[in-house]
Amino acid sequence: MKNIKCIAVWGVVASIAFLAGCSTQKESFEEQRKFVSLAGPWHTDLGIIHLPGSVDQSGLPPRNADTLTTTRLTRLHPYVGVMEYVREVDIPGSLGDKMIRLVMERTKPSTVWVDGDSVGRCNTLLSSQIYDLSKWLTPGKHELKIRIDNRDEAVPSGVHGSHAWTEATQTNWNGVIGRLGLEISEKNFIEQVQVVPDVEQKRAVLHVSLVSGKQQSAVITVEGYAWNATRKDFIRKQEFPVELVKGRSETELVVNMGEEPLLWSEFSPALYKLNVELLTDEGADNQLVDFGMKSFGVKGTQFTINGKTTFLRGKHDGCVFPLTGYPSTEVTDWLEQFRIAQRYGINHIRFHSWTPPVAAFKAADIAGVYLQPELPFWGTMDAKNTSLNQCLLHEGEQLLKEYGNSPSFTMMALGNELNGDINLMRRLVNHFRSMDNRHLYSFGSNNNLGTAGEQAGEDFFVTCRVGRDTDSTYATHVRSSFSFADAWKGGILNGTYPSTRWNYAKAISNSSIPVVSHENGQFQVYPDYKEINKYTGVLYPYNYEVFRRRLADNHLEKQALEFHRATAAWSALCYKADIEMCMRTPGMGGFQLLDLIDYPGQGSALVGLMDVFWKNKGGMSEDTFAGFCNKVVPMAEFKAYCWSNEEEFQARLIVANYDEADLKELPLRWKLETVTGKVVAKGEQVISVKQGAVESPGEIRVALKQITQTAKMRLALQVGTYKNAYDLWIYPATKVEEPAELLQVKELSATVLKKLNEGANILYFPQKKQTDSISVGGLVTPDYWNYAMFKGISEWAHKEVSPGTMSLLVNPGHALFKHFPTDTHTNWQWWEVIRNSRAIILDALPAGYLPVIQVIDNVERNHKLGLVFEFRVGKGKLVVCSSNVSDYQDKPEGRAFYQALMDYVVSDACNPQWQVTPDEIKNFFQTKKKEKQIIEVRNITDYNI
Repeated sequence: MKNIKCIAVWGVVASIAFLAGCSTQKESFEEQRKFVSLAGPWHTDLGIIHLPGSVDQSGLPPRNADTLTTTRLTRLHPYVGVMEYVREVDIPGSLGDKMIRLVMERTKPSTVWVDGDSVGRCNTLLSSQIYDLSKWLTPGKHELKIRIDNRDEAVPSGVHGSHAWTEATQTNWNGVIGRLGLEISEKNFIEQVQVVPDVEQKRAVLHVSLVSGKQQSAVITVEGYAWNATRKDFIRKQEFPVELVKGRSETELVVNMGEEPLLWSEFSPALYKLNVELLTDEGADNQLVDFGMKSFGVKGTQFTINGKTTFLRGKHDGCVFPLTGYPSTEVTDWLEQFRIAQRYGINHIRFHSWTPPVAAFKAADIAGVYLQPELPFWGTMDAKNTSLNQCLLHEGEQLLKEYGNSPSFTMMALGNELNGDINLMRRLVNHFRSMDNRHLYSFGSNNNLGTAGEQAGEDFFVTCRVGRDTDSTYATHVRSSFSFADAWKGGILNGTYPSTRWNYAKAISNSSIPVVSHENGQFQVYPDYKEINKYTGVLYPYNYEVFRRRLADNHLEKQALEFHRATAAWSALCYKADIEMCMRTPGMGGFQLLDLIDYPGQGSALVGLMDVFWKNKGGMSEDTFAGFCNKVVPMAEFKAYCWSNEEEFQARLIVANYDEADLKELPLRWKLETVTGKVVAKGEQVISVKQGAVESPGEIRVALKQITQTAKMRLALQVGTYKNAYDLWIYPATKVEEPAELLQVKELSATVLKKLNEGANILYFPQKKQTDSISVGGLVTPDYWNYAMFKGISEWAHKEVSPGTMSLLVNPGHALFKHFPTDTHTNWQWWEVIRNSRAIILDALPAGYLPVIQVIDNVERNHKLGLVFEFRVGKGKLVVCSSNVSDYQDKPEGRAFYQALMDYVVSDACNPQWQVTPDEIKNFFQTKKKEKQIIEVRNITDYNI
């Protein structure tokens, strides 16, 4: 082929050899194999495309004309099909007797040709594809052609919905990423080395696979050193004679690690580098292997690391890479992400139906993060589906071989939310465990949505519930939020009066293995449209632009940033409540958040504390978040967030200690203070808490009668450097009194409208039957995951549909809140008010009209919603409250809100600026609002539960 750039292999090899030989580091080894990079331009039918990379990045496919998709980010130059990449290589004569292998770190199903002769095919998705080209790449010039197929028919259909293939996040790209080139070694070489650490015996057992051209005697030497550690440690050189056979052979070597080997864990991620060298009369070959001396196991219902109990503070990873559309293969990129996650207190990452590149494992090894990779599957297991089952078997075997030495690789699952043949799942897990027992195994994450419970053969159980729900008490739940299709009223946080007493002890008592809470949170945050400018790569957020236009259509575009800030703050507080339920549960294994960052697919689920670029949204600082998500967490258990000043505030102190050692004789300090920092009460007690325990070392009691004015308070706790805090509200124990000049009504009769027109002060509480067609229900927590998806699922399952709202938006300085202190967003004192409300749709009102208490709607509808709003009608004042205050007068915050409402209506501060006629008000409440069409979002999970 003309004009195809040729690689001068020999020149590159010589340069690599020279650089390796110049190393002056005492603690270093030379790679004896040579690697010739094939990075650069490749010829395709579209034109020149640079690899590593994707076709999308080339910009050669036509520009995507679809600018209306809202379910995910949009590929600007998508390509799906077969693409052939061609270039020439020049093999010098000196390499005629060498082993030459083509290495593609990550790609899609491929076929390779040399000079038009087919070499073979490979369908591996989650680990390297390697082709032996020794037979074909003889000295001289050769045409190398690689065909990559990213069509759906290239893989079993069961793979399509996984994050290894889906368009939802990483995109179904075509190309090759990561390491791409020719690996050159001797004919006698080490195929792989698997290191099995034995912490108890202070040794490492090496399983070495060897390839030889003939039967012969040889020697393997092993030496090494510790790195990523504060203390130096060396593994003395040890020699092992071996007998090679023609072809492949296996040998087992036992390496003494010394009297005090360094151990790897989240606390001290010490790593060892081994130089394993094969010496024969024909030459030498070596492999450099990083590993950690660690023992990650199970004791009862909890995990252990080197004998210490650990708690998995995890997050979900959905393969979100908005600039490239595919995962990074650079260690620095992954290390940056893991370091950010660690600052939020995270020590564990679960990869939803995919496995990241080797760079992620290397970064996690360095950072000390526990990883759970998964096979590329999300769906139903069926023994008859042989093509899928063979695919999963192959993917699992290959990823165990490629990533198994990484100490961060601690757990593995067969996929996400599987159902179907349990025996097939068990056979697969048993096979993988027999192949590699260094890791813990699960049949899948949240299989059968937890309803089937723990299964024999699993080492751990990732789930949202332990067994089927039999009532609305949430007794089987191990996370606090659900869709309305999955749990009554969306779970504990929205369905029960807020307190800090909930934990999951009852649910996990039904499991004999560690329970890890699955995909906690999923609290929506309104988009920050400034984020659009960050998309400078292959993906573009047309979904954001559609959402922004909807907002503008309803004249709310000026409030977009306020919506974002309010929902970000409220979402973060809900994550706090959710995480603490896990942290204060003795014997629990851990949790896996969804998520610290947004998930831009499956209907655009913007559920993160950070955006997809790992930048904090401003809802909560990482330090505050780490106060309740950490190795040590001081907590307070109390009955309510709202108190009357005639009560004595009581709280049970709880400390979760998952640090490396016992807490011994440390002061636990607490203080109750105002938002301005004035201390009302404080105390200190010396505590001791065993490692791995959740204990209650004492309690707090404070008489609240000294607080005579309504106040928002802060309860702050500290143990050592670990801090945590809670918002509390204290209300005077006064009787509710109705002002004489106020008229309260439940319907706008002709008589009421006449009085209003003549100058009456009216507080109107519209009833549900009057507002059903012009309102949405009361939802305290932010809408779960994505309104479009779970609206359709709920309707299909004949379940209640979530109201779909996300937070209140208020001005704390408004006169209404003079005696009912509030943030700009929802907080726990609003629970009763919201749950007993229906937000009125105000779309028909003028563009500039805004309610006193606004309810933020989801991006699918973008309604203007009001919980409290006001008008001037003739000479009178009308304040509408769509919350049934009579339903919560047994609560101090309920009485305070009711009193604040009444006092406000008759005050001079209530001065509505919008003048309407009696007929206009009457028509407003009688006119059914136009429903907005919501396009259903598909979910793979089987909801027949």
